[in-house]
Parts: sequence; structure tokens; C-alpha cells
Amino acid sequence: MLASRVAARSARVAAPRISIAATRGYAEPAKGAQNTKPPVPLFGLDGTYASALYTAAAKQGSLDTVSRALDNLAQTFKRDARLQNILLAPALADNDKKQIISELQKSTNVSDKSQTLQHFLETLAENNRLSLLDGVCEKFGMLMSAARGEVEMVITSASPLDQKVVRQLEGVVSKSQYVGQGKKLKVVPKVNPDIRGGLIVEIGDRTIDLSVSAKMARMNKLLQDTL
Repeated sequence: MLASRVAARSARVAAPRISIAATRGYAEPAKGAQNTKPPVPLFGLDGTYASALYTAAAKQGSLDTVSRALDNLAQTFKRDARLQNILLAPALADNDKKQIISELQKSTNVSDKSQTLQHFLETLAENNRLSLLDGVCEKFGMLMSAARGEVEMVITSASPLDQKVVRQLEGVVSKSQYVGQGKKLKVVPKVNPDIRGGLIVEIGDRTIDLSVSAKMARMNKLLQDTL
């Protein structure tokens, strides 16, 4: 697992230190680069970094390459829960950061000739923000979906859903008012045991909460108001 390799190469954790640099020039802009502005605004620190990476990749013409790399990294985070704990270390020695970046790049299984992702990872490391990487992967995916004209539907369940159920939901929603003409529905299944059962469906800024936990909360409130 990636976490094991990273831990083996980064056993020493240094005392917290001030960031080496706040920003880094990713690379020289590709000639004739256009449409470098992120298609939708994002919030949060991970959203800020994801937007900066989108702009840098767009200038280099490497959006698809970086997108594939981050998709693979996102899958790595899902498979290896210990990886995030390692990246949460308050500060790492410079040599340890280089080793972590090297392992992260290997896990992408993508050759980025523009080195956009490498420079981005170096920026995160220098600013002690590697712990944001998982969130950046998710937020970058949102940007790519918007750029491709996709409407994202997040389905959260207490346990993995059967693919037949997912396809049924996709078929119903794709024909609804929430997916505009010429748009493509992108389904993102998520698992959260805390909802206990049922589903939470998120489409754009609309949330349909059919979870057991939400029903229990409404029932408890009703009882409190009544009694």
C-alpha cells in the first residue's frame, strides 16, 4: 500500500516550521492557451488550490492528464486510509517531502510531461498543505465535470449500493428538470455509515435527504416539540 511506502521513506517528522513559499510558478504557459479560468467558483482552501491547479493545467494544455492523475490519486485515498494520516503530519523534513511527492506521483500511473502536477505537489509540500490533497482531488473533479457540461449527482448511502439501483436513479434523474438540455449526468456514489440507512441525493445546490438518520432527527424534534 502507498501509505506503507510513504511511511517507510518518511519516518521522521520534524517540528512545525514556517512555509518555505506561498506560491510557485508551475511552468511556462503554453503558447495559445485559452479558457484557463475555472468554470465554476469553489470555496474552501482545497477549492482555492484546485482552482489554481486547473488554471495552471489549462495554460499547459494538460487538463486531461492532470485530471486522470488526480482521479487515480483519489482512488488511492479510498483504498489506503492510512495515507491521509501520514499527510496530516504538521510538518515534514524537506527530504521526506520529496520522497512523499515521488511516491504520490508513482501512484498516479500518469506521465505528465508538463510537470504541472509535480510542481503543484511541491507547492502543497512547501506550504505544509499536503493534507488538502484528497479534497483537492474531489474539487478538481468538480471543475472538470463543469467544464465538460456534466451535472454531478452525489448519492450517499450507508453501504455500497447495488449497481442496478444506481442505474435506476440515474435513469430517472437524467430525464428530470435538474439535468438541462445538452448536459450529461455524472453519478458519484459515496458511502457514509453515519446515515444508518436510506439515501441522500445531491444535485447541484439541491439536497434530497431520505436517510434514516434524518428521519430520526425529525422524529426526535417532533417529540420534543410535542412534549
